Parts: sequence; structure tokens; C-alpha cells
Amino acid sequence: MYQNLGLKIHNWVIGQNPWTNVYGFARSLLALSTLLTLLLNDVTTFFRPIAGVDTYPNCANNSISLFCLVPADYFYLNIAKWIAIVILFVTISGWRPRITGVLHWWVAYSFQTSAVTLDGGEQVAQVLTLLLVPITLTDSRKWHWKNVESNKYSVKNLHARVVALIFLGCIKFQVSIIYFHAAVAKYFEVEWIDGTALYYYLSDPMLGLPGFLKTFADPILSSPLVALLTWGTTVLEAFLFLGLFAKDKWKKPLLIGGIVLHASIAIMLGLISFSIIMFAALILYLRPVDEHFNFRINKFFGFPTNKKIQMIDEKRGA
Repeated sequence: MYQNLGLKIHNWVIGQNPWTNVYGFARSLLALSTLLTLLLNDVTTFFRPIAGVDTYPNCANNSISLFCLVPADYFYLNIAKWIAIVILFVTISGWRPRITGVLHWWVAYSFQTSAVTLDGGEQVAQVLTLLLVPITLTDSRKWHWKNVESNKYSVKNLHARVVALIFLGCIKFQVSIIYFHAAVAKYFEVEWIDGTALYYYLSDPMLGLPGFLKTFADPILSSPLVALLTWGTTVLEAFLFLGLFAKDKWKKPLLIGGIVLHASIAIMLGLISFSIIMFAALILYLRPVDEHFNFRINKFFGFPTNKKIQMIDEKRGA
């Protein structure tokens, strides 16, 4: 029995390559979201007094935050901000995941725990970058865009693959819980049950649709169709949770549905950084990790394409 179990685990491990441009692209998206947030906003937006709290940044029991390692002065906080921006630029480039993986988490953690006026996306980014750290530490590539396998039959590589695949599984479970909570929590709100929630959200003068979109959306928001859209959002989130158990053939439609959902949120509610983070989460969740993206960046840097990788594997097998 133990031999059969060991054989199944062995085949599962060597049958998947966790270090591809799939997880690399997701890392770049996570870093891009935080980068845009820092670049397009002044440091005073994130570090300022709030109701009941006069001190900033938030450094209570938070001594490792990048923004707590400098004096609480806007000059020094700007320096910390630009250090974070440089780290994020390097992370997006894909250079040395073993180095940038930890640094990326440090920036995401520092921003989430020390700043104010954030949305839920920063919390998701903090958790995902932490769960990505063991995967990046076992990634020996110079660039995370590079789709080349090392010797998958060596003991060292097998152990590294086990660690990476386990944490990829943890990420998938974490993302599924996000959608489970998003779907189930709505059933405790009357507006989501009666189908009017989208009307109230999108009509809100502060948080809702911008004026030019509201003109076109008003006829829909004032019609029975708004109930179908409201319930459809909840149903889609429930199906995204079930993606954890879905066969591969259903994961692509779910991935497309999730991207459409969050693209709509970005356009209608302006939550662009949040949506980019959720794009990354969906890719890690629903895209097979060894189903490489065919980016032109691979050709630009001289990285082998999927076809070349397949030819190399065939030659090794021969």
C-alpha cells in the first residue's frame, strides 16, 4: 500500500513543473498592482492620522515593516516608498525569484500593515506573496519567464517540487475560500437576496458608477434585469469556489468568467488595483501551472517556446 502511495506521489510530482511563466505572470501582476498604487498616489494618502489614531504609519508590533524602519516623516516615508517601487519593478521584470520573492512579500506586508485607505486587495496580495515565498525559494531560474525544466528526476529537484506544489495547493485553497466567503456572505444581506444590491452599489454617488457610465446603466438598473445581474454575481462567485473541485476542462470557462467579473468591477467601481490582484489570484487558482503562456517576452530574451520544450523532453525520453 505504501509503495503504491509513494508511486502515485512520485508520478504526481514529476508530472507537473511548478516553476513556469504561469506563476511568474501572476507574481508580476501582484507587484504591478502595488506598484501602480504607490506610483499614482502621494505618500500622504497612505500615511496620515485617522479617527482615534494620531500616529502614523501604523507601527504597533510591526517593527519589520519597511515604512517603520524610517522616521515618521514624509521625507523619509517617500524614500521608503521609492525603495518599495524599485523592489516591485525588479519583481515585475521576473529577475531572480529566489531573491525578489521574499522582498516582494516584505513590501506587500509593509504596505498592508502600515498604511491606511486601502481596499481588500492589499490583504489578498499580502497573503498570496507570503504563500509564494516557498515557491520562489525553490525556483532556481534567473527569470521567472523562462520555461525550462531542471533535472526533474534528481532527489533535490523532487524535494523542491513537493514544497512548491504543496504551497501552490495552499494558494488554490485560499483563493477558493475567498470566493466561498464572497458568495455565502451575500445570503445574509437582504439587498442581495431580493436582487437590488447592484442598484444601490452602482447608484451610490461616492462609490458607484462614474457619471458617463451611469447614464447608460440607469435603464438597466431601473429594470428587473438588475436582479438577474445581482443574483448572477453571487452564482458566479459560488461557481468560482467550486473551481477547486472542477475538472480541467471547466477551469478555463471559470477563469474567463472570473476575469470578466473583476474587469467589470474595475470599470464600474474604479477598483483597478484590487481587480489586478484578483486576476493574479485567478491565474494561480485556475490556470494549470505548467500550461505555459506564449508571451513574446520569451522570444525577446531567447527563452525556449513550448514547442522547443516539448522537443527537448522528447529527446530526453528517447
